Amino acid sequence: MEDGRRRWATLLAVSAAQLLVVLDGTIINIALPSAQHALGMSDTARQWAITAYALAFGGLLLIGGRISGAVGHRRTFIAGLLGFAGSSALGGAATSPEMLFGARALQGVFAAALAPAGLSLLTISFTGGRERGRAFGVFAAVGAAGSAIGLIAGGLLTEYASWRWCLYVNVPIALLAVLGAALVPRDQPNRRGQGLDVPGALLSAAGFAAVVYAFAEAESDKRNSALALLAGVVLLTLFVIVELRTRRPLLPMRILLHRARAGAFLSITLMFVAMFGFYLFMSYYTQTVLGYSPVEAGLTLIINALAALLASTLIAGRLHGRVPPAALILPGLLAAAAGMLLLTRLTASTTDVFALYLVPALVLTGLGIGLVMPPTAGLATTAIDHQDIGSASAAYNASQQLGAALGTALLNTVAASTAASYLVAHPQATPTAAVVHGYTTALTIAFTILLAAALLTTPLLLTRRSRRRPIEEPATDETEKSVEYGHST
Repeated sequence: MEDGRRRWATLLAVSAAQLLVVLDGTIINIALPSAQHALGMSDTARQWAITAYALAFGGLLLIGGRISGAVGHRRTFIAGLLGFAGSSALGGAATSPEMLFGARALQGVFAAALAPAGLSLLTISFTGGRERGRAFGVFAAVGAAGSAIGLIAGGLLTEYASWRWCLYVNVPIALLAVLGAALVPRDQPNRRGQGLDVPGALLSAAGFAAVVYAFAEAESDKRNSALALLAGVVLLTLFVIVELRTRRPLLPMRILLHRARAGAFLSITLMFVAMFGFYLFMSYYTQTVLGYSPVEAGLTLIINALAALLASTLIAGRLHGRVPPAALILPGLLAAAAGMLLLTRLTASTTDVFALYLVPALVLTGLGIGLVMPPTAGLATTAIDHQDIGSASAAYNASQQLGAALGTALLNTVAASTAASYLVAHPQATPTAAVVHGYTTALTIAFTILLAAALLTTPLLLTRRSRRRPIEEPATDETEKSVEYGHST
């Protein structure tokens, strides 16, 4: 009974931490117009309040996963929570754009240690098939709804308190999670073979940063954007070469060579590319076109959060181990794609937007992400050696952050450049018509990305049965079902 209480205490603490790192990817979206006015940010610089967090978070995740394994997942988890609380307080007290951007980057640094440590603790705490399904369902529900909750909380805090509270609110949540972490069972650090792969660390962080920078600058400086993209591809290619040859790789390639796991990583990356562009669209479209207040814009996202919560707990969580992961992931991608496609029909003169467009789109995208996250989180850490859990957890979180950063930068750039081109081609058009055209063009690309994700991941997820059994899990019928579709190449 005591072990059971400790496991569920672990789930609560890890879920709170997951809420923090996901929520902070979007909570600043609705607060951004107010923060921009207060701190005097330029239109071109404002996106760095979002991108700085994603860059640091995603670029350092693999290092965070390695540190978590070497130092101990529980110890790294608590240190990450405390650091996240401190950097959030610093951001809330920002007196200049540079101070805010720096604090957001520092949040990303601590999140890079916190996220893989949390998922690793969850993986080693829940080993039974049925309990594991429920735990991953709750964990994924928090992750799936966290982005929408961030927009809701951002609207409430911005309108009734201050944009600064969108950062201050992290402090009590983090401290409560620290108290919960006191009940988390201690784990043994795995120091054998845990030396830091310095070349791999530098190449992965620099490559990730270069790719995201390329998309962020695509509109304002096409030449530098192309050079940055080329540099990013070269750096990440060198990273793979180094990882294949080094004795102690930061990311062992055996993690990615598991076909079903590779399909999970690809699915979640492309899902986040589309969804973070969708959340950015929802924030600006509802406020600038429909005239919603920050609170109304945030509360609109409750529909998406509830749909994600129901899909991840009542559907994906309960079906864990009973159906192949593909039976959840592929319908989830297609449901989200249908939600995006519906919004591409919007124009500046569309009526009954909320009932006929926003509600169905929010339900479909919420169901989509709620169906995709639990099975992909499970596949990321299933059938894997104990010493690789930290790296696999980090790779899964890095996939999400890569998608979030690229989605925000790419779709924001597409929307802005398309709107500008529309005004040039249609001089009589209103600015609102141009803005909506830019949004729908970006969402068309998001729809295409989700459709491509379903097509690309189908052959990876629908593989032959494998007799491999997860090292952490006991030999149960449900365990066998959860991994029999994960054939390793």
